[in-house]
Order: sequence, then structure tokens, then C-alpha cells
Amino acid sequence: MSVDMLIAQRHLMANKKQTLVAMLGVTFGIAMFILMISFMIGVNQFMESTMLSFTPDIHIYNDIKTDYTTSVAGEYFKEQRLIVTVAHPKPKQVKLNIKNAAGIMADLHHNKQISGISPMVGTQVFYNYGSVQINGYINGVNITEESRMFDLAGKMVSGVPKNLLTTDKGILMGSGLADKLNLGMGDLVSLATPNGTTMRFRVVGIFRIGISAVDNVRSYVSLANGQQLLGKDKSYITDINIKLQDNRQAGSVADDFFKKYNYKADDWDTANSSVSASNLVRNVLTYVVSITLLIVAGFGIYNIMNMTINNKMKDIAILKAQGFAGKDIVKIFLSQSVFIGLLGAISGLMLGFLLSYALSKVPFPQNDYVALNFFPVAFNPAHYFFGLLFGLITPFVAGLMPSLKASKIDPVIILRG
Repeated sequence: MSVDMLIAQRHLMANKKQTLVAMLGVTFGIAMFILMISFMIGVNQFMESTMLSFTPDIHIYNDIKTDYTTSVAGEYFKEQRLIVTVAHPKPKQVKLNIKNAAGIMADLHHNKQISGISPMVGTQVFYNYGSVQINGYINGVNITEESRMFDLAGKMVSGVPKNLLTTDKGILMGSGLADKLNLGMGDLVSLATPNGTTMRFRVVGIFRIGISAVDNVRSYVSLANGQQLLGKDKSYITDINIKLQDNRQAGSVADDFFKKYNYKADDWDTANSSVSASNLVRNVLTYVVSITLLIVAGFGIYNIMNMTINNKMKDIAILKAQGFAGKDIVKIFLSQSVFIGLLGAISGLMLGFLLSYALSKVPFPQNDYVALNFFPVAFNPAHYFFGLLFGLITPFVAGLMPSLKASKIDPVIILRG
């Protein structure tokens, strides 16, 4: 060991309490950083996965927009100098289906970016069971494709999705909706559309997505039964749900589909913009608080190193009088700071991992609205690397400034007192 490093070691061992306090400052700063960022990223990942579990990457549908800028009267009198106004125009009846849906889906099947396509017939309905009537939404789907895209089999409380294929007029119902209607497996429920059509369905499955806004209103029937409920033929399709190989490309792909098919195409991020915005806010808040903790730990090291140098002024003067150069003084005190930072960073990463692991094993309070067994925690190696890097850089900078100050001390002034 060189003389400079030997002196640094003696300083550290002579002030064990100060060394321990400085190291604990780095340890707890990095540990809290790891715990907070792991937990918040885990929460965001859980919310995003939950959102994607019932939201297609791209949703193609017929976006109806009624145009009131022209009228029959206006066209009739357009050659005359008259001002034509129409009060309370009545919207014309429009079709919500996608024209040439079969051709569009055939074209989509040739797109290598797509991993799954599910046609759908969707409409609002009234669920009637005895005296109870609840407004909700029904999706007529190809249950095989729908289940593969959204993993319905893993979200079933009772029954299995393929029961729709084996049961005439079967229905898969959200758990919250089934509870409100007091329905169980095998019960019959009557559905009424806004146009007045009614049909009876038998409950063959109950699912739970984990989001009350879905579980309390949504049900699935077969595509043929959905078309029959609306009184439409087999070519009637209102929506096309798409899953991509890489959902990060959903925005650009959706724009391409809109230009190609001239139908509205919403990507998952646009459809859930409020959730994405809240995730961004939480991420920013997490990083701000976490980095603040690390900076505070760095200032703690700076204060301790500054106090150490002030207490060692006479020692520094003697060293310089004996021929030690300014760079030797910097090396002595900077090595102490780096040593404290390295030990603090390693112990902080270990403590942060243990705390994060312990949190990931804490049972989440069970309820009917969130399908979660334990608190969500993300174990990302990048967070640990960043914590180690910051744990080394912060003490280095905190120790560098007082070390440079000590290297410029005039030993004659100090020895004269």
C-alpha cells in the first residue's frame, strides 16, 4: 500500500463514527432510491399490463360524424339571394358497421406486424333479470381470437371462454355485472338493444379483468349471436381489434391504417391517454424524489469530509512541510470519500434489493376491483447500475472540492497558528 493510501486508511480508522455516518448516508439514500423506483415502476407496469389486457393495440371502427353544414333547403335555394337556416336538424340514421370488413381483415392477415385480429360487433344493451335492469355493453366476438389476444382464459372466475362455442346463446359476463344482477353459472338473462330487440342468454362463464369500469358493464357473446341480437347479417362488423408484434409501433401503424382504409384507427396509448399521463407524472415524481435522496446523501458526505479536513489542518501542514505535493493531499482525502461511497453504494444496493423483495411478498388487500395478489415491484438491473454509478459519482464530487481546498493550504500559515 502506498504512503498516501496508508494515511487515508489511518484517517478513516481514526474517525470510525464519522466514517460510519457518512457510509450510512449513502447506504440509506441508495436503498430508498432502489425501493421507490422499483415500486413505482412496478405500479406503472401493472397498470399498463392491466390496461393492455382489455385494450387492443389498434382499434379500427367507423367514427360517425354528422355534418350539419349543409341542408336540402340550402341546396334548393342556393341560386337565390336568401339566407337559409334550419332549426333543430334531426340527425339522419347512419350505419355503424365497417364496409368491406372481410376484405380489410383479409388484407390485415398479410401484415407481418400483426399477431392477432379479432372482429367484433359491439352495442349498448339493457341487462334484465327479474326486476333488475342495468345498462351495459355487449361484444359479439370470435371468442377463440378474442381469448388469444386478451388472455380471457386466465381471467375467468367461473367457466371457460370456449363455452361460447358449445352453448347456444351463451354469454360470458363481467364479475361486477354478474354480482349486481345476482347471476351465476347456468342462469338466464334477458338482453334488450336500444332498437327494442330482446334475446335471452345463458351464463356460461364469469370473468374478472380487475377494472370495475369493465367488469361492471361488459359481456361477451359469439359473433353470430351478436349479429342476430342486432338483426344484422354475417357481414356486419362494427369493430376490428388488432394486436401487434410490437405495441410500441401502434401509433405509426394506426396512422397508416387510417390512411389506407379511411376508418378511425386508435392506438392503445391514445385510447388510454389519461392512464399514460398519470404514469408519466408518477415516473417524474419518483425520479425527482429518488435523485433528491441521493443528492442529500452526497451533501452529507461533503459536510463530513469538510469537517475532517478542517480537523486535519495541522496534519496537512506537516505533510506538506515534509514534501507531500498538493496532488498527494487530494489523493489522500479523495480516496477516503470514494471508499465511503463505494461501501455505501454496495450496501445500499443490497439493502434496497432486500426491501424491494420484502415488499414484493407483502399480500395486497383483496377486493373485487383489483386483480393483484402482492404489491407490484419491478427488479430492473438498470436501476441498480444507476444507483451504483450515482453512489460513486456523488461522493467523488463531494470529496473533490474539500480535497482541492486542502491541497492549496499554505503550511507556513497553519504552523504559525
